[in-house]
Amino acid sequence: MLRTLVIIVVCILTTGCTTPSPPHKDESGNVTFAPFSVPPPNVTRGPLKISNGGWTGEYPVTVDNRSVGVVSTKNPLTLMIEEGSHVVEVCCGTICEHENVTVSFGKQQTVDLSAQLKKDLEFSEPAMRIIGYYLSGDRITVAVEFINPTMHALTMTADVSCGYSYIDSRTYNRFGNSAQGRVYATVNACDRVTQIVNLDLASGSSYMYDMPTISTVSVK
Repeated sequence: MLRTLVIIVVCILTTGCTTPSPPHKDESGNVTFAPFSVPPPNVTRGPLKISNGGWTGEYPVTVDNRSVGVVSTKNPLTLMIEEGSHVVEVCCGTICEHENVTVSFGKQQTVDLSAQLKKDLEFSEPAMRIIGYYLSGDRITVAVEFINPTMHALTMTADVSCGYSYIDSRTYNRFGNSAQGRVYATVNACDRVTQIVNLDLASGSSYMYDMPTISTVSVK
């Protein structure tokens, strides 16, 4: 009895105070034990808050090239990540803003990329603007820029008008009139496109015209 007790004590001292995995049978029917696995040490993490400030929009976020979520105006992204240096990136289409940050345990770090987004995107909502125009014969050519700062492709339409006056070739009197035209574009997410619209004028000479304006817009 004493010898048996000693053997049991020696076995306990040899194997330690761990509970072995339950035995199982291999293909030959022999009973085997799975090796004891030691869990990895705890990783120290720190808080990281990612914000786009007052900039309107929803943009995907990556940390060290791994997707971690989406940041929006009303919903900043708060993470607990491993201590050390990391690269935070916020993208809108092909436009990406990034910042290096060092995360420490117990110390709040905040990354705000709204200034960079504002500089590169310029507009926080879909917009259309006239960027150039000129008179050629009896036609005014207008260049319209369509800007889409959202994460979805949009179909954008603009009605352009321009007031002008001219001298009639038959009566030699000056008359006032206006010309209208419509232009549209399909703009990919976070992209901009320039389209041309031609405004045809009444036949005459000595044209005088106002700056063209966008009168009606549509975004779908």
